[in-house]
Amino acid sequence: MMSCVTSSGAASIPDVILPMCVIRRMDAVLEPTKPAVLDTKKMLDEAHITAQRAALCDAAGQAFYNTSKFTLRDLKSRGNQQQLLADFEDYLNGFSPNVQAIIENFKFRNQLSTLSKADAIGTLINKFLDPEIDLSPAGVDNHAMGTIFEELVRKFNEKNNEEAGEHWTPRDAVKLMANLIFLPVFARIESGAYLLYDGACGTGGMLTVAEETLRNLASAHGKQVTTYLYGQEINPETYATCKADMLLKGEGESADHIVGGAEWSTLLHDAFPTMQFDFMLSNPPYGKSWKKDLEHLGGKDAMRDPRFKVMHQGEELSLVTRSSDGQMLFLANMASKMNHSSALGSRIAEVHNG
Repeated sequence: MMSCVTSSGAASIPDVILPMCVIRRMDAVLEPTKPAVLDTKKMLDEAHITAQRAALCDAAGQAFYNTSKFTLRDLKSRGNQQQLLADFEDYLNGFSPNVQAIIENFKFRNQLSTLSKADAIGTLINKFLDPEIDLSPAGVDNHAMGTIFEELVRKFNEKNNEEAGEHWTPRDAVKLMANLIFLPVFARIESGAYLLYDGACGTGGMLTVAEETLRNLASAHGKQVTTYLYGQEINPETYATCKADMLLKGEGESADHIVGGAEWSTLLHDAFPTMQFDFMLSNPPYGKSWKKDLEHLGGKDAMRDPRFKVMHQGEELSLVTRSSDGQMLFLANMASKMNHSSALGSRIAEVHNG
């Protein structure tokens, strides 16, 4: 049984265990190529090359890297808590920008001072380095790692599913939505690339289930498909969870297409304004005010966002709803991204309440 200390003195899965699960997995994945990454970093710095990401990812053989001289194993022997805290922070700072986004949105660094004062950082690291918790690729492949991580997320969400409008969608409901968008047209799905989108993607469950459903259907009918996942999420922790899940499953490109954080309201800041998608599904927040976004957009009469306007018989009509509930605007957002150039067109499944 693993526990951790937070400012409240209680075990906290989202604040400590989830980010540490991500960090340890990445640490194990990167360990074999650590010397090559450090050599490449030194060479790039000496050559005064600032655009380093591609070269460092290539050296790491992954979609992420860490340029700190430390690994988690190097930190096991630290006896002094202040030195351990400093070295652990240096280690965290060495991760690539995509991992930094995960750490920052988990607010993991906010926990470090409390963990250090409780003499818990070393204990936490040792727990994750325990041979019985083998998160290395040799012990757990990418798919299994993604499953483990999703199970941790599911258990947390089941215990904290209290606030209306911010909810965990049951997996059976997600599977039903995926079947609704794919089964009626599966005979027309040809080999090729398909873009999937969720404008309120949460932890990414709908995207991953939809991807799996499409791939299984295509395979059963002798088709080969490539899927590209795109998502946007305003809640920092669930955004971090979604991005981490993609990276843990080895889907670095999809992870780059997950945009989020507190400043990324889908209604206010469209992350994919010029894109069209083949399949879209979402469970947007319901009964949640979007008044703040509306004010930033200039109010109902001043809004010029093309997603929320349509032309009908030469007249421009507004799709803007009352500010007390913005769920229908998520549907308008999806409708604006429908693919009008493919023979299959686009299909949308969205959950609404009321």
